[in-house]
Amino acid sequence: MEAVLDLPKTKSQTVRPLAEKEPTVERVYLQDVNWKTYQQLVENQMGKRDLRLTYDDGDLEIMVVSYKQGSYSSYLELIIAAIADFYEIDFVPAGATTFRREKKQKGFEGDATFYFKNADIVRAKKEIDLNIDPPPELVVEVDITHGSLPKFPIFSALGVEEVWRFDGDGVIFYRLENENYREVAESVCLRGVKSEIVTELLFAAQELKRSDWLKLVHRLVEEN
Repeated sequence: MEAVLDLPKTKSQTVRPLAEKEPTVERVYLQDVNWKTYQQLVENQMGKRDLRLTYDDGDLEIMVVSYKQGSYSSYLELIIAAIADFYEIDFVPAGATTFRREKKQKGFEGDATFYFKNADIVRAKKEIDLNIDPPPELVVEVDITHGSLPKFPIFSALGVEEVWRFDGDGVIFYRLENENYREVAESVCLRGVKSEIVTELLFAAQELKRSDWLKLVHRLVEEN
């Protein structure tokens, strides 16, 4: 039997992106949501990967993932995997796993997430529990409408070391330093990889056949 939730006050809106070519993004904001309700919502939407739930100390955002956003995140995931494979860097992709911790009253689902130095720790796990497991070292955030609940405070509180954020114009790398994120030109998890190269590859993916695009990925990585 499905759980019946007594949800708090709701604020729903449609966020229209700056560029007309981008689709509208449906979001629902809930305020004064307790942790138990957030947990129930997470469990109820398991397997529905067209949704993203973000929780920050009582504030909850439920967002429907558009085709365009999903496309960007998929290409970024492929780029990261291709670069790691080229340099023979071990990693575990965690996809859009829900990362949450009650003590911090925060939770999120990245557009793509990765473990590198802690790959061996999580490789065989069926679930990630941030009470005992480490957070992902790299999180990809695609925010092409600039209207989502701020996630950097959540990433910082949960200990995410690096964030790749695509805002529709380019991919920007951020590194966690003293509980705040600082923009950096090169990746920390994938040493030597520059944000401008990743941006070029991401836009090229919209124009090239997959086989040609993969050749470009390998060529630019080799030249990097």
